[in-house]
Amino acid sequence: MNTLIRIWKTKEVRMSLLFVLMMLIIFRIAAHIPVPGVDVTMLEDLFSKNQFFGLLNIFSGGTLESFSVVAMGVAPYITSSIIFQLLGMIIPSMEEMQKEEQGRQKINQWTRLATIPLAIIQAYGLILLLSQSGTFFQNASIFSMLFAILIMTAGSIFLMWIGELISEKHVGNGISILILAGIVAGLPTLLGQTFAVYDKSQLITLILFVAAAVATVIGIVVMNEAQRNIPVQYARHIQGARLSGAVTSHIPLRLNMAGVIPIIFAISIILFPTVISQFFLNARTAFLREAATWTLQLFQNQLFYGIVYFLLVFLFAYFYTAVIFKPETVAENIQKQGGFIPGIRPGKNTSDYLGWVSNRLLLAGATFLAIIAVLPLLVQQATGNANLVIGGTSILIIVAVVIDSVKQIEAQLTMREYDA
Repeated sequence: MNTLIRIWKTKEVRMSLLFVLMMLIIFRIAAHIPVPGVDVTMLEDLFSKNQFFGLLNIFSGGTLESFSVVAMGVAPYITSSIIFQLLGMIIPSMEEMQKEEQGRQKINQWTRLATIPLAIIQAYGLILLLSQSGTFFQNASIFSMLFAILIMTAGSIFLMWIGELISEKHVGNGISILILAGIVAGLPTLLGQTFAVYDKSQLITLILFVAAAVATVIGIVVMNEAQRNIPVQYARHIQGARLSGAVTSHIPLRLNMAGVIPIIFAISIILFPTVISQFFLNARTAFLREAATWTLQLFQNQLFYGIVYFLLVFLFAYFYTAVIFKPETVAENIQKQGGFIPGIRPGKNTSDYLGWVSNRLLLAGATFLAIIAVLPLLVQQATGNANLVIGGTSILIIVAVVIDSVKQIEAQLTMREYDA
């Protein structure tokens, strides 16, 4: 309550939060505007009967069921961002650009431009995928498809713009907040499906569901807050116009540096074979039909799905940490500032030490994140309730985004109070 009062009394933070709320309302209004010429009744029937499409619909916050103008969400922008992050690891010149403010601005501009063709491709793929189960355009023609692709691409670019406007308010990452809003919007439907089949005999199922949710929340909070402080000592320190003696500081290394990015990556990868297989279920070639059917059956096996999901989350945690944390750069910056880690020689020895510590932390963090990710699957195996899988993944993203937003809001409040 004290924090809420501080937020309300701080005009800049209050106006920023009201602006974010207004943007989210616009997003949810757009999510209920269907693409012109689409048979919404046919789509609702399709999503209610097909479990795979129902899963995609819940992750999109219900925008797919109505085939809204923002049905693709911010997925094309996320894909574009991932591509340029990977290129930064491969192309040395782009890696140098990421170190400078002007270079980062140019990469951001390239990311926005690359979002357009990616949105076009994804819109076409989504329309083709849904068309496998029947024509859902009231007037099926090439013009109708091209118009739908244009509208959906514009919707994704619109959300990308809203996300950047939210980020400029410094109360959270705009793209993450939009993903959060989509998931939260789908939770009432998820809970409705859970309680629609509830009776007294399923009390244990409900208890396990709540226990899994609580354990997931606690686990994510622990992982986001846990860190190891590496002491760094500077031989001298400039304070104003005076040169003072040695100063001790620290480098905070988080237990889970990658946040929920490994979860998002893993979900994208694990859905990819299923999406591709949907295209070839009605193929003329017998081999392609059999391969598509076999792939769908394989990923419907909960044991196989759980193992692959666990391994992907674990590996992506290592991969993304390698992208964002470079021990060589950190060691070089410490040495340039005249600092050193007690007992460790500057330079390569410092870099090796930081890499060794981060790998030890990451082993625990990645394992814990992967266990939390498959925890709902374990509960679902015990209860037979498929909704728990979706709920657990949603909670992972929700908690991490809320923690990040709370920290940014606290930083804004502290800065305003300090200035006052």
